[in-house]
Amino acid sequence: MPGRIRVRKHEAIPGCGSFEVQLPGRGSKFFYWDDVAGRRLRPETLKREAALEQAKAFARAERDKDA
Repeated sequence: MPGRIRVRKHEAIPGCGSFEVQLPGRGSKFFYWDDVAGRRLRPETLKREAALEQAKAFARAERDKDA
């Protein structure tokens, strides 16, 4: 039975953080977010809702690939 794919929220500073998709035996993929537009320095940094949606979609795709 393969391990469970999990999505974990990391928020070191209020309004800014990442969602980690943990892939058992394969490492993790991070989706970074920041809800303060002035702090979004990298173009791949999203708003929280968009990052969560992308993390969930990625986790579902990986789960379906393993099934």
